[in-house]
Amino acid sequence: MTDPVFEIARSFDAPLTLVWEMYAKEEHLRHWWGPKGFTWIASKLDFRPGGAFHYGMRAPTGQEMWGRFDYRAIEPLRRLEFTSAFCDPAGEVIRAPFAAKFPLRVLNDIRFSEADGGTTLLMTGRPFEAPDDDKEFFRAMFASMQQGFAGTLGQLEDYLRSLA
Repeated sequence: MTDPVFEIARSFDAPLTLVWEMYAKEEHLRHWWGPKGFTWIASKLDFRPGGAFHYGMRAPTGQEMWGRFDYRAIEPLRRLEFTSAFCDPAGEVIRAPFAAKFPLRVLNDIRFSEADGGTTLLMTGRPFEAPDDDKEFFRAMFASMQQGFAGTLGQLEDYLRSLA
């Protein structure tokens, strides 16, 4: 089975260097990354190939959710490649709290481009080393993922406006 590829794009009225910093600096990520309505608990960022971003958030219901990015490639101002996964507070990868068939890891690729002073992101994600059942579940989650990432990128847009 071929890997299903999730894709979302978003344009921001902000310069490329600023949008890049939103992904490259912990003090910015904590203000916009994650589902809408969640509050930040903790994070640690080692932004380099081979480095990781480990973070924790609390849902409005009080449930904690932890995640991690493992950076594979970083091309400043152009591209990020990393696997993302749910994890425990110690950073050990676990199944998604909402679905046992969601892939353990997702390979993400974010492309950054600038035109007329604004920046466009193109993000793709695909199951990473996942069995076919997990790939099918991932494909079935596309509508929900579109909604979730639209909310997250909306928070980024709001945060960028707050810095202007």
